[in-house]
Order: sequence, then C-alpha cells, then structure tokens
Amino acid sequence: MKGRRLPNEFELIARYFAPLTKGFPGAFALGDDAAVLHPEPGFDMVATADTMVAGIHFPPDDPAHAIACKLLRVNLSDLAAMGARPRHYLLTLALPEATEAEWVAAFAAGLGEDQARYGIALAGGDTVATSGPATLTLAALGDVPAGKALRRSGAQKDDGIYVTGTIGDGALGLAVLQNSLSLSKAHAEALIARYRLPSPRLGIGAGLLPHAHAAIDISDGLVADLGHVASQSGLGATLEAARLPLSEAARAALEKKGDLLEVLLGGGDDYELLFTAARTDEAALTALAEREGVPIARIGAMGPGEGVRVLDGQGGKISIKRKGYSHF
Repeated sequence: MKGRRLPNEFELIARYFAPLTKGFPGAFALGDDAAVLHPEPGFDMVATADTMVAGIHFPPDDPAHAIACKLLRVNLSDLAAMGARPRHYLLTLALPEATEAEWVAAFAAGLGEDQARYGIALAGGDTVATSGPATLTLAALGDVPAGKALRRSGAQKDDGIYVTGTIGDGALGLAVLQNSLSLSKAHAEALIARYRLPSPRLGIGAGLLPHAHAAIDISDGLVADLGHVASQSGLGATLEAARLPLSEAARAALEKKGDLLEVLLGGGDDYELLFTAARTDEAALTALAEREGVPIARIGAMGPGEGVRVLDGQGGKISIKRKGYSHF
C-alpha cells in the first residue's frame, strides 16, 4: 500500500521536527529563522558538519530510523575526536517529492532516540524538495574546555598510535550489503549493524584530553586518516598490521577471504578514534578503556619522515593501494 504524502513544509516541521527541540528553549520550537545559543564560560565551541547522499553514503533502501541515527552519530564522532561534549545540532533535508510521511516519521523517531541517548537537541535547520536523491546534512555543535580541543596536528615523535574498538567492521558490513562478501547470519548481521549504527566514542574522547597529543576519527579509512595526522604533525607513522584489533566477525571474513586487508585498512566507516599519546600514559589509557567499556589498542608509532608505512608481522613493508575513501 502506498504511504501517505508529505504535508507542506511548515506542517512537516511542526509535526516531525519541532518536538525534537524540547528541552532547548533557544530553538523557539523552530518558529523563528534562527536559534539563540549560550556557550558556557570557560569553554570553546566546536562545530562540525556532514552530508549523506542516498546511493553514495547509504543504500536508498536502508531503514530511515538507521539513516537518521548514522547521520547524527558520524557528527558526534567528529566531536568525540576533539574531546568535545555534544550540545546542539542543525538539520537540513533535501527530500525527493515522492518521499512518504512514514519515512520522515521513522527518521525523526531515530533522531529522537539518539538525542536522548547522547544528550543533544535540535536547534534548527531547513527542509526542501529535490529532483535528485535524498541529501541529508547535519551540523553538530559541542563544547570543550577552553584551549583543550584535540587536534590532528599535535602528534609527537615516539608517540604510540592507538585506536578504540575494532577496525574494518563498517567496510565489511557494506560489502555484505553489496553481496560481495558472504558470511554466517550472525557475523553478517554484526557487520551490517556496525556499518549502519556506528558508536561515537564521546566518553573516550573527553577522557583523552589530559593524555592524547593528536586525534582524529576514522571515517575515510585507517591509513588515510592516520596520514592526515602524520602530515599535519610533520611526522611519519608506522602501522603494524598484526596489531589491528579485529572483531570476531572480521576475523571470520579474513579467514574466508584472505585478500581483505586493504578493505580493513582503507575501507572507512569505522568511526573509531585514532590518537597518539606518550607510551608512558598507557596505564591511564587502560584505565580509561576499562571505565568506558571500550578497548584501546596500540597499533604503531610516530617517528621522523612522512606518510604511513604499513608493516606485516615480520616487519616487512606492505604495499597498500587503497588507503581510504575520497569524494573527488
């Protein structure tokens, strides 16, 4: 049965999105052209934005609820990489005219659930119709103690290179959805869930402020994003492939298809944190990982030179052609 047509723009906003501003009076229930924010004294504002396009960043038939959660979470991951606390977000939707009301209702429900989970509120945005694919843009605002935001450019010589969680699950989940990788039902579902619903490491990010010298979230691919840290810090990076923390499902995929290393290293969609810190801080990092319930693994070291070297278990250099995703 065909779904309900969308109401007009103002009814759509009032019905689906104004409720998402509850608890934030500065949004004026989306009745004005802009919101009013009040940054806390002693904090810097952190802003980030991401756009997701149907058919490029997510399969068009993905559940609307999951699309909304991923759109919010990839932005929260950027805040986590700077050690910031989420506060507000702006949302712009360009939707095909054939979009059904049920899709928007599920999308708004996903946002509402994640708002409650991560302590963030809608501040404003825009909705338009488009003749192209659905194009969804979210800008997240957070705050961090003044002068303490983590940057990509602060890595130091002899720093250890660390990552949270497990690497490669998102890219493998997309491969499963695209039918280029076949696994058991349990492993396939685990990888798809990691692709659709990343976990922004906000608690780890805030906990890294006294320890990390540089940080980034892994969105485009581990090698590519580590390359950004190396380049902006004026150093080289050595990554030991044998140290990569892998999930049970990723290990099963590697056993079945041995040529997946480049997918793990360059596929992207991990949304884990990659950071550098002095190895003398490892006890504190272990305590942070235990407190947050998220593993932290050392996978390499920063040193002189430039770029990223990937080594195998015997110390031999691995040639990596696919270093990460690029839009252009």
